[in-house]
Amino acid sequence: MKVKALVALAILAALLSVAKFSHCANTGWATPDQYVHACYSDLPALFEARGLSTNQWPFASDDNSVEYPVITAMVMYITSFAANSPVSYFNINIFFLILLFIAIVILVRKIRPEFAYLVPIAPAMIASLFINWDLWAIATMMLAIYWFDRKQFTYSALLIGVSISTKFLPVFLLIPIVFIFWRENKIKEAIKYIAISFGIWLAINLPFAVTTPTGWWRFYKLNLERGPDWGSFWLALQQLGINLNNLNYLSILLLLIALTTIAILLFEIKYTPSLASVSFFVLASVMLASKVYSPQYVLWLTPLAVIALTNKKDLHAFWVWQATELIYHIAIWQHLAQVTDAKFGLGPIPFAILTLVRIGGTIYLMAVLARRALQARNTHSKLLDLLFEGSKAYP
Repeated sequence: MKVKALVALAILAALLSVAKFSHCANTGWATPDQYVHACYSDLPALFEARGLSTNQWPFASDDNSVEYPVITAMVMYITSFAANSPVSYFNINIFFLILLFIAIVILVRKIRPEFAYLVPIAPAMIASLFINWDLWAIATMMLAIYWFDRKQFTYSALLIGVSISTKFLPVFLLIPIVFIFWRENKIKEAIKYIAISFGIWLAINLPFAVTTPTGWWRFYKLNLERGPDWGSFWLALQQLGINLNNLNYLSILLLLIALTTIAILLFEIKYTPSLASVSFFVLASVMLASKVYSPQYVLWLTPLAVIALTNKKDLHAFWVWQATELIYHIAIWQHLAQVTDAKFGLGPIPFAILTLVRIGGTIYLMAVLARRALQARNTHSKLLDLLFEGSKAYP
């Protein structure tokens, strides 16, 4: 599909998303109405809740600072000066989010042109475009992936540092990046890449960490201390009556198991994978193991899933996954509607079941993509050598 056609499709998708959120914009995001109509957004909610309506510095308060990293916080702060109400603040921010969405679609076309059309027509993507500011981090992450696979490592490292400073999730892409460098015997390049990424993150964050340390740390503190939260495997278990202790350790253990499984997959293929082909596995694993699996995480996974696709036969798995994401998108808002005393809503047990359905859809897509990758399996892989060569008799 040509770029112009893709851009037109992206604009159409953005307009559909605007229409979806317009009910709440017209009614002032009243509760529980905003959940009943599935048009909740952090944008207007935090405009007043975090003092942005009075242009308060994002990290000024020790206990009410914005719960986002530095660059997102600056976007929130700067756009607040052009707004005089939650509605105008929402409209100003979605203008930039639409531009970022179009940029992401174009980037996906550069990486995986044959499947790029899937991003603007993915229903769960359209439904979630304006929940929060994540597209800022997603756009910089996608550009970092694009440059990395084209061996523009310095530019990629710079953008990863920026992306991590916008939303922390892209830090986990450093794991496959180091693996790819190691596989290609580029250890010095790996060290340089990590140093640049960390240096950029430090340069962006240090002024805030020094001047307003408590407010700056609040984002990280909340993520470390949070209990089982919306959409997570752990909350679903709790709602089904299964209570687990030491959740931080359990989520880390599950993540390590998932990342180890990915490492085994990477060892078992005979070629060095591209970052584009493995990013979906890594971030999906992080989200599945996390204490929260927010509805807007589909914004991260959809472009990564598209660039991980290599065969039309796997398209069914993409649509199965999108269906489970869309089901969950409806379920979370209807559950929150019940929690906020709406006349109708979704109870905790059916919500937990639909949460697990969504998780199952993500795992199914991961399994289908992994099976496709293993068709290029190396029967004499380095991993098999590592595990079994030592058992052979010494000549």
